[in-house]
Amino acid sequence: MTPEEVGQRLVALLAPVEATATVSGGQAHSRATVDVPPDAWRAALLAARDDAELACDYFDWLSAVDELADGFDVVAHLWSTVHRHGVLLRARVPRATPTVDSVVAVYPGAAWHERETHEMFGIDFAGHADLRPLLLPPEFEGHPLRKEFVLASRVAKPWPGAKEPGESEAGGGRRPIRPPGVPAPGEWGTIPTPAGAGGVGEGPRGGT
Repeated sequence: MTPEEVGQRLVALLAPVEATATVSGGQAHSRATVDVPPDAWRAALLAARDDAELACDYFDWLSAVDELADGFDVVAHLWSTVHRHGVLLRARVPRATPTVDSVVAVYPGAAWHERETHEMFGIDFAGHADLRPLLLPPEFEGHPLRKEFVLASRVAKPWPGAKEPGESEAGGGRRPIRPPGVPAPGEWGTIPTPAGAGGVGEGPRGGT
């Protein structure tokens, strides 16, 4: 099946759910991309797996994209080892209540991916039995892959780059330049919610 046919087939299977099929990428890398409402997320992955024409029996990956005030896109890529085609599924969840059903019962391999996405973006996966931290320490505050999160590694540890000729350890060097997006000392505080978004900010900048 062509990417266009894969997308149209999945949209037909989900009717009367309002799903939209497009094609992403190009040439050999093109993929059917189907956008579904959050409440049809699990049903969409189940249909892609169980339909004989799609037969997407291989779970590739799951993650999210921060769209700021528009919310988050939860994204999953599935592949058919029989028909050699893939499909990219997306569901947009609101920023104030970012929740979608877990698909671990459909694809057990999604368990690790849902834990990481929950940890990095703050998206809840209803029905997942174990959303404990996967990559970060339990005391870490915030979600590092949200766009408003400030990565402050260069504040905690200066960049050890080479000095200009003539500069010495005793001083006299150039004024330190902060990397883009890193606030000056004393500017730490609560991160405001992105313009137009609901809910509250992320709390202390930079995590712990």
